Amino acid sequence: MKSISRLIRRLIREEDGLETVEYAIIAGLIVAGAAATIAVIGIWVNDQFEELKANTAGDDPAPE
Repeated sequence: MKSISRLIRRLIREEDGLETVEYAIIAGLIVAGAAATIAVIGIWVNDQFEELKANTAGDDPAPE
């Protein structure tokens, strides 16, 4: 446990460590934003297909 606390203190003192943490946070935010966007687009596309399916279900006459 002491080694972890020493590592954290060293990262706080060193500017390179802070930059790395900042880049990791930024990358995490970008990934989270991209995942949320993809999920929203996927839901929208699914809704569009469901609406299309519902609109075309009654238009096809039964074969005689």
